[in-house]
Amino acid sequence: MGDQGGGVGGCDESAAGTIGRVIAGAQDAAAAAVVVRPARTRDVPQVRALVEAYAQQRILLAKEVITLYEAVQEFIVAELDGRVVGCGALHVLWEDLAEVRTLAVSPQVRGRGVGHLVLQALLDRADALGVERLFCLTFETAFFAAHGFEEIEGTPVSPDVYAEMLRSHDEGVAEFLDLARVKPNTLGNTRMLRVSPAAGHGRAAPSTPS
Repeated sequence: MGDQGGGVGGCDESAAGTIGRVIAGAQDAAAAAVVVRPARTRDVPQVRALVEAYAQQRILLAKEVITLYEAVQEFIVAELDGRVVGCGALHVLWEDLAEVRTLAVSPQVRGRGVGHLVLQALLDRADALGVERLFCLTFETAFFAAHGFEEIEGTPVSPDVYAEMLRSHDEGVAEFLDLARVKPNTLGNTRMLRVSPAAGHGRAAPSTPS
């Protein structure tokens, strides 16, 4: 599950309730506790191994090691017995908009709720940053729908914001804008958006550029 261009798909513990929380593996009585926390630079090799496994299946795009180090502060990891078994990143795109990227879980722990824990930590981080809308490109539509994401068409930003975002060199931004040059990177994924339940009060809905 995850993004494609930037990868879908720093925050202190007081700002994000899930970060640093030790959670018992209730879905698997034999599983040890899973710790969900901000990524550290030493986690990058294990994160890359997770991403590479899905890249080989064309579920995620491969990531250069330097790219992961540059973005390490955006990542959350799930750790089990000292091993990284899940990861995900939150990349801010605009004042009220961010993207869930590079969400991946080790096949050895699929079905134990690790992906849900990582995504919830990213939602907590988005809330702490004041981000009201979260975008993702994913094959795992049911998984993201369970967290309030809905399928979208077009690009849900106003024309002036669209014009500003065109200035970005980030491939994930280009994918959010649905530019023709990055369509081969999306690998057939579905575009989804989650709007915070607290958002939208007194704010006009953005128009979608044609």
